[in-house]
Amino acid sequence: MDSLLYDIHKTYDGNFKQGPIGLSKLKKPLFKKSKPRYNFLGFPVNLPFGIPAGPLLNSKFIKGSFDFGFSVSTYKTVRADIFPCHPYPNVMYVKAPKKLFPYKTPRLIVQSKANKKQLTITNSFGVPSKKPAIWQQDVKEAIRYERNGQLLILSFMGTVKPNQTQEEFIEDFAIAAKLAKETEAKILEANLSCPNIGNEGLVCYNLEVTEKVCQAIRKAIGDTPLILKVGYYKDLKDVKVLAKIANKYANAIAAINTLQVEIVDEDGNQALPGKNRLKSGVCGSAIKWAGIEMVEKLQKIKKGNKYNYEIVGIGGVMTPKDFFDYRKAGADLVQSATGAMWNPYLAYEIFEKLNIK
Repeated sequence: MDSLLYDIHKTYDGNFKQGPIGLSKLKKPLFKKSKPRYNFLGFPVNLPFGIPAGPLLNSKFIKGSFDFGFSVSTYKTVRADIFPCHPYPNVMYVKAPKKLFPYKTPRLIVQSKANKKQLTITNSFGVPSKKPAIWQQDVKEAIRYERNGQLLILSFMGTVKPNQTQEEFIEDFAIAAKLAKETEAKILEANLSCPNIGNEGLVCYNLEVTEKVCQAIRKAIGDTPLILKVGYYKDLKDVKVLAKIANKYANAIAAINTLQVEIVDEDGNQALPGKNRLKSGVCGSAIKWAGIEMVEKLQKIKKGNKYNYEIVGIGGVMTPKDFFDYRKAGADLVQSATGAMWNPYLAYEIFEKLNIK
């Protein structure tokens, strides 16, 4: 069975236009009516679970996620200007070990069918964005789909441009933040797990730039709650620096995005067409260990330093058990992309188990 939320056999633009039509073929789950029992960043939520930035391309997808009980859902990352999507295909199945350690397994081979017991994919979109006038209006429409106990988060990022200075990159982040705030989304998320100027890594791995970006964002958005979306940090000392930055400028940390490795076909050739696409982010069950480890580290640092940030656990959440594992590790909120894409009833299954407990 393929994803019912995002059609991996169609282009990004095709999905953007049609919405999550796979969900229309399914019966919507019925939830017991009750007052929200949980809280995230001061907002009541029915379930501390949702979908992160990625598969929710526009208001149609946000509506679908809310209809199926994903209480806290994140609108796919937007930019301060239009930005194209990578060529199709954008999502492919990969053969992966039970736990993917990029240093031990630096490349994965694509496969035509999903491994149902251990679903792992690669996604490569390049963080496309429509013009601000388009996405701002659509975000406002998406917010109107919020019901009692539901919460929309808007993700944004700065854009790397040719011959750009560090100051210009930071300013672009601030502009995107200001535009995002104008939608009146209750919570904003800075996607720091994206390419950095003059660095093949991620913004979040350059902690000096990260702090400057966060300072500029906070100035642009005032007291609007802010989440920092980051990748996996191997060294604890780097997590400590990140936590200190987050405690000063943000309200929550979301970890992790993906783990990046080379994606090849059976002959060893680059599987995803186009420039700079040999390496791609891997999601699904194989990266759960990294998400759990980050949550545990952030929770320990938070307690030890009496920091106030909340923690969003992401990565490899495929079953209700994975949700509970993240909560036990210290996540205030848990989100699932791949799991939700292939099982739209995942939120309902978690809800049912929480009520049993």
